[in-house]
Amino acid sequence: MDRLSTLLAHFGVNAGTFHSGTFCGTTAFDGSQACGHVHLLQAGEVVLKLADERELRLSEPTLIFFPRPYRHRLFATEACGTQLVCASLNFDGGSGNALAAALPEYLVLKLDEIPTLAATLQWLFAEAFEGNCGREAMMDRLFELLVIQLLRYILSTRNQQPGMMAGLADPRLARPLSQMHEAPGKAWSVAELSVLANMSRASFAEHFKRVVGQAPVDYLVSWRISLAQKRLREGKPIALIAEEVGYESPSALARAFRRKTGVSPREWRG
Repeated sequence: MDRLSTLLAHFGVNAGTFHSGTFCGTTAFDGSQACGHVHLLQAGEVVLKLADERELRLSEPTLIFFPRPYRHRLFATEACGTQLVCASLNFDGGSGNALAAALPEYLVLKLDEIPTLAATLQWLFAEAFEGNCGREAMMDRLFELLVIQLLRYILSTRNQQPGMMAGLADPRLARPLSQMHEAPGKAWSVAELSVLANMSRASFAEHFKRVVGQAPVDYLVSWRISLAQKRLREGKPIALIAEEVGYESPSALARAFRRKTGVSPREWRG
């Protein structure tokens, strides 16, 4: 069972490097861009101002991760000796997809706190500052690899807010969740899922709701609708989407879609 590969098969990430080198002055991100961002402080100091106006002064090598659009600013003076490497992040299916939505608003982590990223960071910084040919394409791929490794790190932690990632990090819930992700078209029952978790039906339902924040059936609907939204973005016919995500007809999908989003698939697609 691979908890992460199924998610990334549906909602992969694409990175675009937009800065590498000395940073001086102020750069603002107003949150209107339909993408997330990752900033790597390689050396020097930088001030990060968050949407709530809180300021963090960072003076050690640090990773700053915004999986979704989020208003923030970076500031440094020439005396700070700041070296930054930055990329935009776009998840397949848009910034509101199930994977991006399950992640925290932001993470600020000292690089020495996440040793599993060390080799990738070393390679990424070498590409950023050595000026080899093909460096931007290489950096984009390395940023994407970095995000996958960061997702692994998140799954290895236990102190998470209720949601999909907390469920996948739970030893009893990882398998039923992964099976729902693998086969969204199946009419999963709580009884079937509880067997996968090796729990009683009642205990499973209670534990699932506490950890994930939704009842199992509600979660399955949310996952199906997130997949449907991605397929709509790709221009697939609603009849094919309905069959793929487990609805007997386009009208059944449309009803579930409206209950979850407040609009019809046609209105949502615009």
